[in-house]
Amino acid sequence: MRDAVTGSYDDLETRSADARAAAQLAEVNGQLARHELGPLNALEDLASLPVLRKSDLVERQSANPPFGGLPVTNVAHVFQSPGPIYEPGGVSHDWWRMGRFLHAAGIGAGDVVQNCFGYHLTPAGMIFESGARAVGATVLPAGVGQTELQVRAAKDVGTTAYAGTPDYLKVILDKADEMGEALSITKAVVGGGALFPSLRQDYADRGISCLQSYATADLGNIAYESPAMEGMIVDEGVIVEIVRPGTGDPVPDGDVGEVIVTTLNPDYPLIRFATGDLSAVMAGTSPCGRTNMRIKGWMGRADQTTKIKGMFVRPEQVADFVAKHAEVSRARVIASRDGEMDVMTVQVEADGGSADTYADSIADTLKLKGKVELVAPGSLPNDGKVIDDQRVYD
Repeated sequence: MRDAVTGSYDDLETRSADARAAAQLAEVNGQLARHELGPLNALEDLASLPVLRKSDLVERQSANPPFGGLPVTNVAHVFQSPGPIYEPGGVSHDWWRMGRFLHAAGIGAGDVVQNCFGYHLTPAGMIFESGARAVGATVLPAGVGQTELQVRAAKDVGTTAYAGTPDYLKVILDKADEMGEALSITKAVVGGGALFPSLRQDYADRGISCLQSYATADLGNIAYESPAMEGMIVDEGVIVEIVRPGTGDPVPDGDVGEVIVTTLNPDYPLIRFATGDLSAVMAGTSPCGRTNMRIKGWMGRADQTTKIKGMFVRPEQVADFVAKHAEVSRARVIASRDGEMDVMTVQVEADGGSADTYADSIADTLKLKGKVELVAPGSLPNDGKVIDDQRVYD
């Protein structure tokens, strides 16, 4: 339950790093047991386990519908996401852990949440409704569209909080202005798209505090903003790793990489699930007092597979090239154009070696010949890109 003294959702948010690690190790080992796998000795040993990618999940579900043979229990709903991928949903308290985010946004008993996430096939509507129920708020299940009716309902029921994509709230507010209606919305919790600073400021100018979460249909809440608005705090019900794109290898804190999530939900135990998103770990803890790891939020997509000269080049191939050479720390493929021809340049961070040697290895690993540029260790941008497509098509 929520802690009325500290203002936190529960005491998990403010526990020590050692207490969190010990508890999460026990929970991870419980998840592994559900998969009939042996226990880990430390959380760091997660990196020794394989990454589960969405493409893998699609294949497993196609062969063994609907959940690919995973040890899923207590299924109350089945949802469908593009792929298609089928996700289970439960109805136990705060099943997707979204209540923690809504509480951080100041939503609770006495609030009426106009939930403008969809309820059709995908779970977003249910995810936020479950979170609203967890904090004692009333829900108006509005979905998307019929904006005039959205305004009328918000006015009639006294909506105080909005849940939905970042931009749709502005559509509702603008329609309310057009209709001459004054709404009572003072809080907004958003996800599923980019919250641009100018849009957040627009809401602030209207007296609306707007915070965002990072969640997926498979995993529920992964991370969320608090009023401190310094990065996103990782949810207590997941373990987040940031890895080099195309690998399962963790990167140093501060480096940009792919977000890999292990969920501690016993009903749907996903181990090292690859989101395909890029982010980075932030140093320190949030000024709001929550002690869990922070990430910088969404920083792009990790799946950078690119077709060059008619051949696909994948991040996994770039990782394989780096692994072949102990003196190479990183590599970056750049796709460009010379007239009507594709050009592949590979920048290699190396302490030694020669361009000619690497050229042969690149041709063997990437199945394409390209120009090699040797660069000093640490000189490549820290943006998570291993394939940079710079081609412009008119």
